[in-house]
Amino acid sequence: MTNNAKILYVCQQVVPYLPENDIATLCRYLPQAMQEKGAEIRIFMPRWGCINERRNQLHEVIRLSGMNLIIDDTDHQLIIKVASIPSARVQVYFIDNEDFFQRKATWVDADGNYFDDNEERAIFFARGVLETVKKLRWAPNIVHCHDWFTAIVPVYLKKVFHNDPIFRDLKIVVSLYNDPFPGSLNPEMAAKLLQEGIKKEDLALIDTPDYTNLMKFAITHADAVVMGSPDIQPDLAQWVETAGKPVLPYPGAENYDNAYAEFYDKLLQ
Repeated sequence: MTNNAKILYVCQQVVPYLPENDIATLCRYLPQAMQEKGAEIRIFMPRWGCINERRNQLHEVIRLSGMNLIIDDTDHQLIIKVASIPSARVQVYFIDNEDFFQRKATWVDADGNYFDDNEERAIFFARGVLETVKKLRWAPNIVHCHDWFTAIVPVYLKKVFHNDPIFRDLKIVVSLYNDPFPGSLNPEMAAKLLQEGIKKEDLALIDTPDYTNLMKFAITHADAVVMGSPDIQPDLAQWVETAGKPVLPYPGAENYDNAYAEFYDKLLQ
């Protein structure tokens, strides 16, 4: 691993805060593996309302909290919490807000229905991560985004934060998984991002913000792609092929750390 590499992991789920699955497990162990190889890492995820704060020992970081983010002309307070993963020297930062993350669920309700405001929650999360990293004055070399809830981080980095010294010199990696959601997010998503200073022509892909279009949107604004599952949707795999960007094929569920380390190293050369 390149000496002093700084890697920001933007995740929608991490074990032990959400149940084990391929994505949550990778987002738990990959950062630790890179840290053990000499990288400096930060992990961010939403503070979903189903996370037990007492059991997981989350606490608010007052010096990072309190900023207001405006989404669709409405103010939403940004609250930052942090916890340490037991048995690892790894901290996780949580993006919290009363309007978006207090309900006792993730992106689906108890009946499995996707929330109507998931597009605003994703926008708030992306903005919240980047504003907090700025406050930390920690300049990452690599920003690694995992799955659809993180899909607008790349466009923020390329179109809104690109002149900020903290984010000026980095590579954006997007991991694709075979974990689509049904239907589409709110079609007003593109209009809400337009208010953020992103141009209309940059948003054509998410006129219909379904899973496939969101991931194509993320790939378009990324510098490299990881196949996070052995079977990626054929149209997404085709999109990756034509994008002409560095690709890490699915490295397997075990002993993947060297493959990721080599991939990161090549990007930073």
